Amino acid sequence: MTDVPSLGRTLLLVGLALAAVGLLLTVAGRLPFLGRLPGDIAIQRGSWSFYFPVVTCLIISVVLSLVLNLVTRR
Repeated sequence: MTDVPSLGRTLLLVGLALAAVGLLLTVAGRLPFLGRLPGDIAIQRGSWSFYFPVVTCLIISVVLSLVLNLVTRR
């Protein structure tokens, strides 16, 4: 038989994580510095444009790694 309380806690944590990601995605457009950091690649040629947020992705990756390490530490 599976450990039902453990499964319940896991589902609750997954739900809270999804809610947090949804909140971050909602608020991310309002942060003035996010996506416009030095090191982000932006190329515009006439009516064509290319944008790749290299530094923004690195910062988000570091922050998420730190948060996940704090959450999963036992």
